[in-house]
Amino acid sequence: MSLRERLNSELTAAMRSQNAVRRDALRMVLAAVQRAEKEGHHELSDDEMLAVLTRELKVRNESLEAFRGGGRQDLAAHEAAAIAVISEFMPQPLGDAELETLVAQAIAETGAASPREMGKVMGWLGPRTRGRADGKVVAGLVSQRLAALAAGS
Repeated sequence: MSLRERLNSELTAAMRSQNAVRRDALRMVLAAVQRAEKEGHHELSDDEMLAVLTRELKVRNESLEAFRGGGRQDLAAHEAAAIAVISEFMPQPLGDAELETLVAQAIAETGAASPREMGKVMGWLGPRTRGRADGKVVAGLVSQRLAALAAGS
C-alpha cells in the first residue's frame, strides 16, 4: 500500500469514527501534498511525500514551541496531537549507532578524505537517511568525521 493510499484510508477511518483531531491533521497533510503536486506539476512519489511530511512535522514542531512560549496550551495541545498523527506515517528514526555506521560507510564508499568532499558524502547519505534522521545532525557527523580524517592525514 502506498503512502498516499494509507493517508487516504486513515482519513476515511477518522471521518467514520468522528475523530476530529486525526481527521484535521490528515486533511492538513493531504492538502500539503496536493500543493506540492500542483507546484511540481506531477504526482509525488512516496519519497517525495515523505519530504512533505517531514516539512509538515517541522512546521508543527515550530508552532508547538511558539504556542508553549506564548502560554497558549490549548493550541499547543492541538499541534502536539497533529505531530503524533503525522509521526505514525514516518519511517522509524535511525539510532545513533546506525547513523554513525551509515556515515562511516558513506565516507568509505565515496572515498572522501576532506571537508571539501562533504557534498559527495551527503549525496550518498541523502536517500538513506531521508525522513529517518535530522539533516543537520547528519551534516554535523559527516563534518566531524571528515575534519578528523583531514587532521589525521
